[in-house]
Amino acid sequence: MSDPAPYVPPKVWTWEKPNGGNFASINRPIAGPTHDKELPKGKHPFQLYSLATPNGVKVTVMFEELLAAGHTGAEYDAWLIDINKGDQFGSGFVEVNPNSKIPALLDLSGPEPVRVFESGSILLHLAEKFGAFLPKAAAARTEALNWLFWQMGSAPYLGGGFGHFYAYAPEKWEYPINRFAMEVKRQLDVLDRQLATREFIAGPEYSIADIAIWPWYGNLTLGRAYGDAGTFLDTESYVNVQRWAKAIDARPAVQRGRMVNKSWGEAEEQLPERHEAADFDKIAK
Repeated sequence: MSDPAPYVPPKVWTWEKPNGGNFASINRPIAGPTHDKELPKGKHPFQLYSLATPNGVKVTVMFEELLAAGHTGAEYDAWLIDINKGDQFGSGFVEVNPNSKIPALLDLSGPEPVRVFESGSILLHLAEKFGAFLPKAAAARTEALNWLFWQMGSAPYLGGGFGHFYAYAPEKWEYPINRFAMEVKRQLDVLDRQLATREFIAGPEYSIADIAIWPWYGNLTLGRAYGDAGTFLDTESYVNVQRWAKAIDARPAVQRGRMVNKSWGEAEEQLPERHEAADFDKIAK
């Protein structure tokens, strides 16, 4: 069988619906709402609209860690945004995040509502608000922020690049899988070398850098992402990342945060909405 003819890009790209693959029905080249829908609001100072994807898990872990550390003012309502149904294109959600991506947060703790979008921005906002999980000393703070922004810049290679072509694309092609597998392994090596000499990503303290990176690279290393991707990428060989990933996975707040806004998988790991700590006791065992 002869190889397929190479793709020749047109002079002007046009959107052809549907374009195949997982999430084809929700991807589009324009912004803005597709329908009118107000967002629900609960009783707590923070209203989170999200889904338990890696970016969503960052924020629910952060809230659960804050509460575990005694910051009672961090109580939150977590509302499920079903991206497969297009909830992120509702008018209320777009008002909070014009980019129509989860997670999105409304901070109602002050005199005026504050919208916060982009997961890294939410983590930084909460860390500064509560004075937690971000070192106070200038050099240590900068190091934690270095790694927070490293994650924000690196995740598209793992999720939108490797994850898409390896697990979600309608066809598997050698070039993009090899291209992004190489980059993900390079990033794992970056982390492994960093963690060889320190307990946590940015140093001796657990910080928002760990909270941001773990849902992506920790879960990948633990074999929870993209089917058999962990085996394909030989993540067990990154022994320092393995040690770090398992240590964070054992934290009770992380275990709770993984459940919030999750509506798939094992029943005992699902908590589609979270409005009080007692909600965890209602999860089917």
